[in-house]
Amino acid sequence: MARTLALRLHLLRHLGTQVPSSLTACAARPLCCTRPHTSTVYAPTPFKLSPRAVCTITRDPLFLVAGSVRPHQELLASGSGQSLLHHLTSEEDRVFSDRLSSCTSSQQVLRLLRSHPDLSSGAAASVLHRLADLEQDDGCGLKNPQLLSDVALNKLCQKLEQDSAVLEDDVVVRAMLGCTRLYLDPWSRLVVRLVSESQERLDLERLSVESLCGLSRALFALEGPECGMVKQAMNQLQNKDPSRWTRAELVAVYRTLASGLNEGGRYPELLNEMSAHALRLAQRMDPVAVSEILGALVTLEQTQALPLVIALCKQAVRHVPKFTDAELTAVLSALMHYGHSDHFFVEALERHVPKVVFSAHAETITKVMQYFGRRRILSVPVFNAVAESFVYRAEEYSTWQVSQQIVALGMLGYVPPDAPRLFRKVESVLRARYLQFQPRALLGLLHACTLLQRYPLNFVSKVFSPYFMQQLQEENSGMDRLVLAQLTQLYMTVKLECPFYDGPWLLPKFRVKSFLAPGQSFETQVETQFYGAVKSGLVDLLGARFYFASKVLTPYCYTLDVEIKLDEEGYVLPASHVEDVHKRIALCVDGPKRFAANAKHLLGKEAIKQRHLRILRYDVVQIPFYEFEKLKDKKEVVEYLHKKIFPHSYRLSW
Repeated sequence: MARTLALRLHLLRHLGTQVPSSLTACAARPLCCTRPHTSTVYAPTPFKLSPRAVCTITRDPLFLVAGSVRPHQELLASGSGQSLLHHLTSEEDRVFSDRLSSCTSSQQVLRLLRSHPDLSSGAAASVLHRLADLEQDDGCGLKNPQLLSDVALNKLCQKLEQDSAVLEDDVVVRAMLGCTRLYLDPWSRLVVRLVSESQERLDLERLSVESLCGLSRALFALEGPECGMVKQAMNQLQNKDPSRWTRAELVAVYRTLASGLNEGGRYPELLNEMSAHALRLAQRMDPVAVSEILGALVTLEQTQALPLVIALCKQAVRHVPKFTDAELTAVLSALMHYGHSDHFFVEALERHVPKVVFSAHAETITKVMQYFGRRRILSVPVFNAVAESFVYRAEEYSTWQVSQQIVALGMLGYVPPDAPRLFRKVESVLRARYLQFQPRALLGLLHACTLLQRYPLNFVSKVFSPYFMQQLQEENSGMDRLVLAQLTQLYMTVKLECPFYDGPWLLPKFRVKSFLAPGQSFETQVETQFYGAVKSGLVDLLGARFYFASKVLTPYCYTLDVEIKLDEEGYVLPASHVEDVHKRIALCVDGPKRFAANAKHLLGKEAIKQRHLRILRYDVVQIPFYEFEKLKDKKEVVEYLHKKIFPHSYRLSW
């Protein structure tokens, strides 16, 4: 808005800065759109308003989270600092950069800053970004806003302000981006000067691709997507040829668009050109580029980018040992999002994860388990290593991470060799941190335990309580069908497998009638083509179609692929017969989706179904796809089905 820019111009003139003509010309037009959040901010000292004078402006709430922070000009008199532009050698810059990167806390950065009064301009901007890396609290402000009052940091900001006119283009942009990441007051002298310098250099149309990206991100944080300078920078970016961009430039543009600038799909043509160029460069991308682009594709909802995802996944195979924890987490999240897995990528993970399982970040280990679980990949070396490390590292994990690691084991139905210690640790975590678990995370954990034939009955009784039901209903997503199905199967498991349980039961109103329903995955539907081949063989074996029923819903929520009824003498009864049924045979026509993607191992949900059917006195006959697909003709099919269903009787010829 015009008033925002006019106030900035007033501050610049007060500071004795020559105002660019382009910035003056913009004063009559809005610099940014009207933002929905309005706040009252005390005017900074240079305006010389009355002590209680205020100006009401619209500002992104991002800048309010750090609280009231004194502008650095209130701590130091203007003009008292030494010039920033010291001519350091490249070796001195490298040494400082290495020491800065090794800092693990903001206090270490500030101590390093005090011990190096002479910095190059690039090193000064790097200090701001390193502080932001260490202090940003997941987009909720700074962990310690008081660090902005540090004298050494304020001296650095004053030096940047004094020398802003002679700073390199990329340093101006990096410094301004660092200011936004630290949530510095947009009205501080430093930010105002940097905005002024950026406008002047933007008008000269000489900024590089990476500088345009950094400037767009900084201005987007300051003013929003409708900011005039943001539009100007993005227009210049679109006028450049993406096919000539380097990997670093391509990554910078992806990062910029993913930061929120592409909201509403503003730049579809640019993204298409970038995707085509990224596909050409995929084989030469480093770990940072692979993880950044995959993460951006997810954020930008690029549903047509699967060829690029596949190419990046192939490149990721080479980089698995080189990825940082954050990079590997981003790669796995993207592959889960796009539903892609690669045999060589899995092998690389199986070599890498067991080596780092005790030292990797908790979220990375959890993401690995989620990836294997959702992609139905049974990885014995990874699962065994994670189970072993869980015993020693469980206290480091959040309750959600604890839940997700056990859920992955339950999905694959895999019980590790060290299961006794593993589940003793799970029980220990439940006892110590029960109240910290979110209702859905707790329910998922208990359900996964039952898939693995472990029954934490002390906690099941709490789950069936009215209080827990109320908690589930009050949670954000409420009681959807997935939650009700989990509760129902948990109830069924306790009812069938724990006859000694004497606690509360799940009320009927919270039970589903069928586990087979769209949108939830407690039973896998039979594959049509496979079922058709089995059905044809059954007709030849039994003599008629009416001797067996298909897709039969039992009173116990499970759906039978095929049901065959026998009388007391072992004769097959018509499917419609309801009297004198002595035995029921349940055929499980198990296609590939009921098994692990890489092994002949039933998934947890299929194993518990067959286990429950046997307890309910069904004769369960499994027809796995990997046996059936070996049969060459109708005769072999009929003989195979006869041996499976009637192993102790001769086959009659119809």
